[in-house]
Amino acid sequence: MLVKEILAIKGAVLYTIAPDKTLGEAVTTMNDLDVGSLVVFDHGRMSGMLTFREVLRAVGRTGSGWVAVPVSQVMKADPMRTTPDAPIEQLRREMVEKHQRYIPVMDGDTLQGVLSFHDVAKAILEEQGFENKMLKSYIHDHPAGAGSAA
Repeated sequence: MLVKEILAIKGAVLYTIAPDKTLGEAVTTMNDLDVGSLVVFDHGRMSGMLTFREVLRAVGRTGSGWVAVPVSQVMKADPMRTTPDAPIEQLRREMVEKHQRYIPVMDGDTLQGVLSFHDVAKAILEEQGFENKMLKSYIHDHPAGAGSAA
């Protein structure tokens, strides 16, 4: 299974924010949209990623002043990314190794979507379930001893 297959199922809704926006605005957006990340775009190009992890770090560092902190000061600059043609197993492994919960999918400089670890895990489980069902069907429908010499 490839990344683009998950995006096709998930849909291509993109949630972005500008680096000069405040964390207060970002949290409101994330809360309203029920998402855990926003891709930071500056002049039409991805410049970073903001997740709830960066927000919580900023809260811990700045206390009650976190609301006014610019996104650019806390975003993860140059985040790990993937391509639409990447195999999902490879992506899963990289996400686990690098502790990444959200990965932007880029086709060159064009943002195609964002995959969460939940999206990847769900796709793998569904794929394994389908394969398991097909194998059970094959075993059930295959006569015992077929193909063996008598």
